[in-house]
Amino acid sequence: MPLPMRRLAAAPSLPAVHPHDSTAPPSVRLQRQHGRVAMEKTSTTTRRGVSCVVASGKEHAATTSGDEKKGGLRGKLKKVVLAYSGGLDTSVIVPWLRENYGCEVVCFTADVGQGDIEMEGLEKKAKASGASQLVVKNLQEEFVGEYIFPCLRAGAVYERKYLLGTSMARPVIAKAMVDVAKEVGADAVAHGCTGKGNDQVRFELTFYALNPELKVVAPWREWDITGREDAIEYAKKHNVPVPVSKKSIYSRDRNLWHLSHEGDILEDPANEPKEDMYMMSVSPENAPSKPEYLEIGIVAGVPTSINGKDLSPASLLAKLNEIGGKHGIGRIDMVENRLVGMKSRGVYETPGGTIMAAAVRELESLTLDRETMQWKDMLALKYAELVYAGRWFDPLRQSMDAFMETITATTTGSVTLKLYKGSVNVASRKSPYSLYREDISSFENGEIYNQADAEGFIRLYGLPTRVRAMLEKGI
Repeated sequence: MPLPMRRLAAAPSLPAVHPHDSTAPPSVRLQRQHGRVAMEKTSTTTRRGVSCVVASGKEHAATTSGDEKKGGLRGKLKKVVLAYSGGLDTSVIVPWLRENYGCEVVCFTADVGQGDIEMEGLEKKAKASGASQLVVKNLQEEFVGEYIFPCLRAGAVYERKYLLGTSMARPVIAKAMVDVAKEVGADAVAHGCTGKGNDQVRFELTFYALNPELKVVAPWREWDITGREDAIEYAKKHNVPVPVSKKSIYSRDRNLWHLSHEGDILEDPANEPKEDMYMMSVSPENAPSKPEYLEIGIVAGVPTSINGKDLSPASLLAKLNEIGGKHGIGRIDMVENRLVGMKSRGVYETPGGTIMAAAVRELESLTLDRETMQWKDMLALKYAELVYAGRWFDPLRQSMDAFMETITATTTGSVTLKLYKGSVNVASRKSPYSLYREDISSFENGEIYNQADAEGFIRLYGLPTRVRAMLEKGI
């Protein structure tokens, strides 16, 4: 069968992603080459799937208070787009921004698959906190198709274990914030990341890459609030309703790819995680006693179907999360090196992602030759490091993405996996571009491979070893 050729048709017109990027971004190339993955259709839809909720009931309406006219304690900004979750911290940030920068605050929430519970009541909370407007964007298809799938295709894993769940989500959220800032005429953006974590870097590097003129406000690096009690006191002072939901003892981040857990007993690496901490997966011990077989269809290094049924990127991942979680798949407990220099301990649940990664890796064993696989594995380490460090829009990552796209053009076929009590094992691999030849690999003699040829190969391949031994023995 002839090898697939890369099509070089012009990419659809999209905003530039970097001042040095003169070609279409990797996500567009992926759409162009593999249209059946359904990324082109879904990403266009999600870019337009914007829901605007305004305090006054009119889209993009502006409210002007006395503070917004005269400026604040720390200076004057016109309008700030705030990454908003509706929790205590971001609810407090709204009045803090108005008080300290005399600005209008536009709250922004990205739906990256964190769940309906976290999305409930955001309009009411944002309005009560003093925001002029709430903008919500559904980014699930864009997140999976244009951020997760390139990392999956590259085989990007940080420090042997971490499948980059939070790292991949931050640039898609930050990019949407830049877009919203342009739409509403904001001159600044703000986030609620602490000064000790990686996320502050991921958000701000994206802001710098896409719009270096935007001012960035990071309250946790400026204000005097040091903890939850201080935040509650500030909220009461400024008549901000304090969220009454039960405070989790863990710090969690959830999206369609994973759920992370940090804090409390996990801060001591000697402590085993408690079973009631997990939310996406059952314990392997309690998983079904009967294994489940799953066929994953793959096109050019990207999963496209489950058991023969084509699904959109987000729908496919959601389905695999459901199946994998039922079998206790994808639990990772690791101590990682944060970008800011400290070590941290986290527990991750990535059921669907673990299944996808196993399927793609197994198919590559058929379609990649030795040298290509070795180079891919080496570059995957650097690729993962760049994503972890928030350098998604860096020309180096984009160039590496072009390499990954090219070498996985023939990684097409299907893999059948066996899921059983936390384990994922391969049962079958098939590809029309397989480099495996049974007539060559068989122990029986064949016309293509003559076993007698091995003698001359070994003599030449082992010549350096032989020469060194002769020198040592004085021969």
